[in-house]
Amino acid sequence: MVDDELAELRRKKLEQIQRQQMDSQMYSAQQEQMQQEMEAKKAAVMRSILTPEARERLSSIRMTRPEFVTQIENQLIMLAQSGRLRSAITDEQLKAILKQAQPKKRDIKITRI
Repeated sequence: MVDDELAELRRKKLEQIQRQQMDSQMYSAQQEQMQQEMEAKKAAVMRSILTPEARERLSSIRMTRPEFVTQIENQLIMLAQSGRLRSAITDEQLKAILKQAQPKKRDIKITRI
């Protein structure tokens, strides 16, 4: 009798664990799908507010500094959503934006005594 109760408890625990795993898999799949949708929307907005040359420049910078490019993209999207962009951003305008957003470098001079 004790063995039957123990087996039943084990079976219930196993079912509970399996349900939790299924729930977590479904949750992660939903999150992944939402992430892909957000990326697709972001790409569509970037296509509409940047010229092809500017998009190419951003994609080449993304290879070395992905966080910096993400920050710039978010700023550009906010500008577009607020209506402060009148036309598509050209490559020259993007260069100026990137230059302004880049952190200032300090000049370090070492003098020997």
